[in-house]
Amino acid sequence: VAAAFAGVAPALARVGASRAAGAAERTSARATDGDPAAGAATHAAWSTGQPGDALANAVPYMQAFGHTVLAWIWLDVAFASLVSQEADATKSVAAGAGRLGAARYFYQYELPKIAAWLGVVERRDMTCADFPEESF
Repeated sequence: VAAAFAGVAPALARVGASRAAGAAERTSARATDGDPAAGAATHAAWSTGQPGDALANAVPYMQAFGHTVLAWIWLDVAFASLVSQEADATKSVAAGAGRLGAARYFYQYELPKIAAWLGVVERRDMTCADFPEESF
């Protein structure tokens, strides 16, 4: 997933809104082809067939997919910002730059966390699940 989205915001910032539509379509095609890391993590989580094992790392699993959804939202925001600025040159350039900068931040600093979260799921790390309840 991270590879599919890496650099999308900077790329959108460099192209005009008319070319941004093509970039968004190419990114969408890559992302919807399926993410091997997410598929491997899901398969590994359920490899024992035991719901308790599969759900032991539900939080990092949800964090990874939540960040994937947010990446799509930031892609939409960046695209809409470019389209808006191209349609009306009087729109605030600073506001558009701020939205693109926020999207770039998300792609560079937040999206790479997905690999770590899915790694925990794929390894079926039971660190938290193995703690006795009374230790909390």
